[in-house]
Amino acid sequence: MLTERAQVIADAAIAVLGEQGSRALTHRAVDHRAGLPTGSTSNIARTRAALLTLTVERFIDLNAAAFGAITDRLPTRTADLARLLAEAVDALLMSDRTRMIARYELAMEAVRRPELQQEMNRAGAALRRAAHDVLTTIGSTAPDRHARQLNAFVDGLVFHVCVAAEPAMSIDELTAVFREFLDGMLS
Repeated sequence: MLTERAQVIADAAIAVLGEQGSRALTHRAVDHRAGLPTGSTSNIARTRAALLTLTVERFIDLNAAAFGAITDRLPTRTADLARLLAEAVDALLMSDRTRMIARYELAMEAVRRPELQQEMNRAGAALRRAAHDVLTTIGSTAPDRHARQLNAFVDGLVFHVCVAAEPAMSIDELTAVFREFLDGMLS
């Protein structure tokens, strides 16, 4: 769990990444975005690598909160899971689009930074564990494989909507998409 100051810095780093790209991510840019005195970010994360790692740690916390409604409720029917996934994805796309773009910036950074790739893998593993538990509850006979497939599907769907020049789908459309995907995967 990050300290309150580390959360502020990581949230500012997410905003810089999502709005300006990874080349703009500097300690000074994060200080400015967070409204903190110059040098504040480097007191928490000395290097750029440490700042990137801190940002991934914040993503792990935010993802847990975003998908907490699903894991807290543990739906037992595919239709219920489809609706909860649609609501979670809609919230990400409508209120946290910048965060999702920042996540993709981090993913590209991780391609060239093995230490960051390890952190991104840790974040993905946490989401797969949550998906595994939910999919087991609704009757998956291969929850590990299905969790990987569901995470890849959600990631691809969010990426497509973030970068596409077309309007986002409604919650009802997203629910139908998730229902079709889950029914096909679990049949």
